[in-house]
Amino acid sequence: MNLSRFPRRRYTEGATPLEPLPRFSAALAASCPGGRGPEVWVKRDDLLGLFPGGNKTRKLEFLVADALAQGADTLVTCGAPQSNHCRITLAAAVKEGLKCRFVIEERVPGSFDPNGGGNHFMFLLLGVEAITVVTAGSDMAVAMRKVADEIAAAGRKAYVIPGGGSNALGGLGYVACAQELQQQCFERGLQFDRVVVGSGSSGTHGGLVAGFIGGNVATPIVGIGVSRDPADQEPLVHREAQAVLDLLGVRLTVPREAVVTVGGYWQPKYSLPNAPMVEAVQMLARSEGLLLDPVYTGKAMAGLIGLARAGTLRPDERVLFLHTGGLPSLFVYQDVALGETPVG
Repeated sequence: MNLSRFPRRRYTEGATPLEPLPRFSAALAASCPGGRGPEVWVKRDDLLGLFPGGNKTRKLEFLVADALAQGADTLVTCGAPQSNHCRITLAAAVKEGLKCRFVIEERVPGSFDPNGGGNHFMFLLLGVEAITVVTAGSDMAVAMRKVADEIAAAGRKAYVIPGGGSNALGGLGYVACAQELQQQCFERGLQFDRVVVGSGSSGTHGGLVAGFIGGNVATPIVGIGVSRDPADQEPLVHREAQAVLDLLGVRLTVPREAVVTVGGYWQPKYSLPNAPMVEAVQMLARSEGLLLDPVYTGKAMAGLIGLARAGTLRPDERVLFLHTGGLPSLFVYQDVALGETPVG
């Protein structure tokens, strides 16, 4: 798969680390049947560039390059009130000398705080040009187009980036990740039996699936849904993976069985905390000094823990967890993460 024909900005120096998690693996095993659990590793995409990094950085390397090639001077994107994607898009805009505007969907009524901390604080500190807040269920594409039209009326040029940077072009970032991972495994003589990743807007999961298929990597990928159960999530990921392969000109069809997600760990609702997430955040922090966020990686790791305890992840497996970042939002959930506020 040839990525070099697509314009790309590079925001990260070198590959993100692969690290074993021996103390976490031991703590997990102690709670599994028979006292045995999988050997868990992590790929540190939380260390990607555009600090504090995360999976959106890889997508933006291609999306921002396309914006610059089209002569845009303003990036327009959307997300929830504590959107990691919005924050990293704004960081890319600042780095490139562009303006940036957001459409924020208040998915949980009353959740948008104009004086909020976490990612919202970083929106203000990094200098977002404007934020438009819309109600849950709004047509985000229409709302972003309206903002783009306002920018055009002022004699400027907007480039609209979908939520999560999740389209075929953004998905190339995780094809690049798949290639990077394959090279790292070759150089270190490593082999993983399974990869676990949070599955939300579908760009990371779908891009990784496309990268594995195009690179002839047979390792299964399990997506832990952070906003939907499998019946709704898997078709999104499947379409994304196929769109990425089509964009690359790879004449392969994504098998339906290549897309596997697990539901149940995102409830009661997207971004709302639950007890398995709190346990996962505390468990990794206190065993490895590694921080997860409450919306994405915390719930994804809760899924990994649940699958290990159920025996779906076997004791003889080496499992790779893709850490997609999200640190700033952790500080908005301080009481929850410390267990001081009860959750369901």
